[in-house]
Amino acid sequence: MPLSEVLNSLKNLKNSVVSATSRRVLISTLVATGLAGCSANPVYTTTGIVLSNYAEAEATPYVLEMRDARMACALGQSLDPLVYSFSRVTSPPDTTGSLLMLLAANCSEYELMEAELDFLRANFEGNANAARHTRERVKRLNAEVANRRVLAFDRAMSAFDFNPAAEPLECPFLFSDQDELTFMLGLVTGLQAIVNDANSGAAAGVPRNIAPQAERAIRCIDNEKWGGIPNAVRAVVWLLLPDTRPDLSPDPWQVLENSSKLGFERGYRVSSALEIVAAETFGRPEVKAKALEKAAEAEKVMEVSSDFPLLDSVAKIILLHASDKHWVTEYGYRTPSNQFGSMSPVSQRAPVQTMDLDGLL
Repeated sequence: MPLSEVLNSLKNLKNSVVSATSRRVLISTLVATGLAGCSANPVYTTTGIVLSNYAEAEATPYVLEMRDARMACALGQSLDPLVYSFSRVTSPPDTTGSLLMLLAANCSEYELMEAELDFLRANFEGNANAARHTRERVKRLNAEVANRRVLAFDRAMSAFDFNPAAEPLECPFLFSDQDELTFMLGLVTGLQAIVNDANSGAAAGVPRNIAPQAERAIRCIDNEKWGGIPNAVRAVVWLLLPDTRPDLSPDPWQVLENSSKLGFERGYRVSSALEIVAAETFGRPEVKAKALEKAAEAEKVMEVSSDFPLLDSVAKIILLHASDKHWVTEYGYRTPSNQFGSMSPVSQRAPVQTMDLDGLL
């Protein structure tokens, strides 16, 4: 064999060896990378599943049994990003996530409430610049609340694989009271998102068709069991969209009043809060005054539900805020602690008792 052919053969052999070596290195690298990914992802996935299950089975029931609404909202606001960060490696925990985002929205709403009172007080004092400044803050916070609430609504619908616009309506499978509560509150929250968006100047772009969808879907929830909340939701939608009101249905305001009474019997004033919000939205001060008076009377005798006391705690904040808005508008200060349910100052006829401090010295 000529020398040139020998050299070419050796060169080809070398290239083959190098090529094979390169392939082995490449394959080894890919395998190592895959193994590294496999060694990490199952840990993340398992952790996500454990955390989601814990949040639904333990954390959420614990929160619903709380009576401190502000602490509950803080838990939702802080836990939601942690729980949902695992949706990158496992299925989104929409059932728990709906309640977590609802609580996070409540945090924003409590901030919004303070801004509304600041605005009303600036108006009362004739401070135009402070009023304009705070009014813009109110609009921005309304947009933030609306964004969070519509997300809570979307998660609730996704959690139960429910299409609120489907024809005919097919109710979801709700296996527990917590499922029913999650689905129901998701619908209520969607309705609230529309109101917040309207107050923000439509900055959040919440779809208005949520209202008729909520009116239809809430029929899947037992009205008696849940203290009139389903019928109260339907009545609010009838006021927002009169075309959705069925023929021969009772007057929406009467439905709201009856729902509030049923709520008092069940141990939470959510229906009463919806009645008062409707009265404010549609300019019915006489309804608001009467509803606040009855809510205050119920507080003295009502036994708060031991199953979900957080419902009444959140409702109480809404009721008190409605009262505060009236007092700040009319008198420049919040509702006195002993006059909740009254729309004007009440003279204190009882003699003031003086504490004897001698025994403490």
